Amino acid sequence: MPDNSGKSAQRPFGPRGVGVSVIGQGTWNLDRSDRAGAIAALRRGLDLGMGHIDTAEMYGEAEPLVGEAIAGRRDEVFLVSKVLPSNASRRGTLQACERSLKRLKTDRLDCYLLHWRGSYPLADTIAAFEDLVAAGKILSWGVSNFDVADLDEALAIAGEGRIACNQVLHHLRERAIEHAVIPWCEAHGVAVTAYSPFGQDAFPGPRSDGGRALQAIAEAHRATPRQVALAFLTRRPSVFAIPKASTAAHAADNAAAAAVRLSDHDIATLDAAFPRGPVPRSLPML
Repeated sequence: MPDNSGKSAQRPFGPRGVGVSVIGQGTWNLDRSDRAGAIAALRRGLDLGMGHIDTAEMYGEAEPLVGEAIAGRRDEVFLVSKVLPSNASRRGTLQACERSLKRLKTDRLDCYLLHWRGSYPLADTIAAFEDLVAAGKILSWGVSNFDVADLDEALAIAGEGRIACNQVLHHLRERAIEHAVIPWCEAHGVAVTAYSPFGQDAFPGPRSDGGRALQAIAEAHRATPRQVALAFLTRRPSVFAIPKASTAAHAADNAAAAAVRLSDHDIATLDAAFPRGPVPRSLPML
């Protein structure tokens, strides 16, 4: 069951091994929520150790919102943003990063990601990332929505120990990355960050078979079904999750998930209730 602190635990993230909260805070569509409530949620998350905050230039007003939420608390945050593929030329990546830094009101990003593959050569984007590292504008870089072939290409360009993470779609009903992407990342010391871990407003209901399994395990751990889901998704040391919370109470609920310790029987039950399914022809993404 969760401990009494309600705080999110940390584990090493990527080849640098910096400690990052297992359960972080996503911000996709957060700017559509009540602004004051969203800022309070992010700050409550920081209070509870969820320093891993993820955003992107694509997320509209999310970057300025995050900037306001972390004002005066920057050193508590592992801050991640992303460059759009349409901006990911070597020069365009540098310019996009400067814009994100300005919106976030910070002098650095802890990690900067390519949001997904686009038309610009991957070598150019990676060269820009390394330029930004050298300039101290970012401390590490990674990718998002990369399948194994994409990861192989990035590794061939950058070499071992440079790719910090791969941010990918992962929830109970979408476990495709467990076939090959997670094993690849684990073999190369790359962190895996699960986005949309509750399934984009399609979380299993209490009347579904899977929902009943979740509820039974949650009751045994004095936890919530969503906490159990996050614990299942992050059961491997390489995996982190970034659920969104638009209220302080929701942020606290997410943070407590890091303390849920599932038994082998719990994991087997959820594995049967939410099977991985066949190997996909292409990597699922939102």
